[in-house]
Amino acid sequence: MKYIIIGLGNFGASLAEKLTAQGNEVFAVDTSKTKVDAFKEKITYTVQLDATDELAVAGLPLKETDIVIIAIGEDQGANVMATALFKNMQVKRLVSRAINPLHEKVLQAIGVDEIVHPEEETAERWAKKLCLVNVVDSFELSDDFSIIEATVPNEYIGKTLKEVGFRSKYNLLVLTIIKQVTVNPLLGSPKTENQVQGVASAEHVLEQGDILVLYGSNKDLQHFLKQKVR
Repeated sequence: MKYIIIGLGNFGASLAEKLTAQGNEVFAVDTSKTKVDAFKEKITYTVQLDATDELAVAGLPLKETDIVIIAIGEDQGANVMATALFKNMQVKRLVSRAINPLHEKVLQAIGVDEIVHPEEETAERWAKKLCLVNVVDSFELSDDFSIIEATVPNEYIGKTLKEVGFRSKYNLLVLTIIKQVTVNPLLGSPKTENQVQGVASAEHVLEQGDILVLYGSNKDLQHFLKQKVR
């Protein structure tokens, strides 16, 4: 996959290195020549430019890029301006870093696809989340094994867990299913919440919108997701 990462601070640089190490093509952008030079041997491409400058940004390979991550943390103004600019450029998927609750609300108003909180989430976790198609979240248990949340592939909707054969075909264990349900509060409009369904049964029938909580080796998880989730 191809990524553009804006900002080579601790989070941005770490994420860019991990994505590059996983075989992805990464364009890492920063206004600091010192930072750009420091990581040029560790990241696919490092570019010095101002991500709030529309003409400069237009020169990046936006159409070929799968995901743009705005990792600027020190300057909230630059973060918001860069986020708005890339949103206007209509990139395929836009992820931006939030520094505080107010900043997050501004990013939500802009229409960011996803918001990351580096103080709470590691670059390792986001590298995995960004690389695996349709992964909702992930938790690394060791270098080799993880628990992930992933949406149900369309071809498995209407089938039971037994019919899919997660264990026999993919060597994966379905820990539970998370369903989105509509809740009607006493005050306010109806809202959608995620509800854990308890221990997964072999006879559970998968439905549209279900989220699978899967346990297995990183190799088996990647194989399942890359082969079956489109």
